[in-house]
Amino acid sequence: MLLGSGELGKEFVIAVKRLGHYVVAVDSYNDAPAQQVADEREVINMLDGAALDAIVAKHQPDIIVPEIEAIRTERFYDYEKQGIQVVPSARAANFTMNRKEIRDLAAKELGLKTANYRYATTIEELQKAVGEVGIPCVVKPLMSSSGKGQSTIKSEADIEKAWNYSQSGKRGDIAEVIVEAFVKFDTEITLLTVTQKHGPTLFCPPIGHRQERGDYQESWQPCIMSKAHHEEAMHIADKVTRALTGAGIWGVEFFLAEDGVYFSELSPRPHDTGMVTLAGTQNLSEFELHARAVLGLPIPEIELLKVGASAVILADKEGKNPTYTGVEEAITEKHTDIRIFGKPTTRPYRRMAVALAYGAIGSDVNEIKEKAIANAKKVKVITA
Repeated sequence: MLLGSGELGKEFVIAVKRLGHYVVAVDSYNDAPAQQVADEREVINMLDGAALDAIVAKHQPDIIVPEIEAIRTERFYDYEKQGIQVVPSARAANFTMNRKEIRDLAAKELGLKTANYRYATTIEELQKAVGEVGIPCVVKPLMSSSGKGQSTIKSEADIEKAWNYSQSGKRGDIAEVIVEAFVKFDTEITLLTVTQKHGPTLFCPPIGHRQERGDYQESWQPCIMSKAHHEEAMHIADKVTRALTGAGIWGVEFFLAEDGVYFSELSPRPHDTGMVTLAGTQNLSEFELHARAVLGLPIPEIELLKVGASAVILADKEGKNPTYTGVEEAITEKHTDIRIFGKPTTRPYRRMAVALAYGAIGSDVNEIKEKAIANAKKVKVITA
């Protein structure tokens, strides 16, 4: 049972169905991307614990795979007691679905290097927190995804606007936000980390990415980084995933700065920046790796096969039943591809598709990235 059925869930469903499994895809709206390729579907409010219990009882899944944050994750502990495998684990899902839990685990319990941070539950507390961490700083809802509700405070005049935006973009019923000091970093990376039931923890080649509005715009693999930074990032990713327990793929985000590696965030599932692996950069995509890890199947190795990049294709307005122009033009060049997610509705900045580009090992990753960006710009999302 997949809880949350967006574009990442869609690719995961395809991966597990190729391995012979039956999937029930759940979301808050009908015809979500993963529901289009699953065997069955359910439409519920996943923050309603009773509704969640009801569909679990109805379908009696062997495995529950969360894909989003807005879930009544405390119910997962009971599901585990019933003998259901929760991915990666009930503990991991509860910690990582809330930025407060994972940040306190990383900074206070594990002693990892993070940005200076505070929490706030009211605009008055936000004003105090900003005064303590300093300006500029970043404000994020404790529960949100794809950058929703996240903004940067550059002056005191931005505080009220940041608070209001955080409340409009939060997922669930938690008003609290995290306020982070701005880290002067050179690069942001995602280190996809695979924990296994029966094998060692594995790491994908690092993925670089650029964000706007808290959401990724481009990602590329591999991201060139020093050996020392790479080893430090792997050490941190191994430490935090061991503490959370369970099998699956994790998107562990870092800032690379002059004074070392800063732990930023962690997702216990395939990561949006990891869509670059759909370009065939690895012998197994992040979704295939997740499927194998969840099912307890062997992963002999993770091998970099190509240099690749992804660039998002966004909607610019609200609408229904979108169509797409420019696809043919965008895939005219060799070593390019487009993946349209199949979302039935649009809104400004909603991610609707991704452009992919790749080249042989040794290719200039910046050229590959620019090709993906240029092709993404050729595709337009059209709504009535």
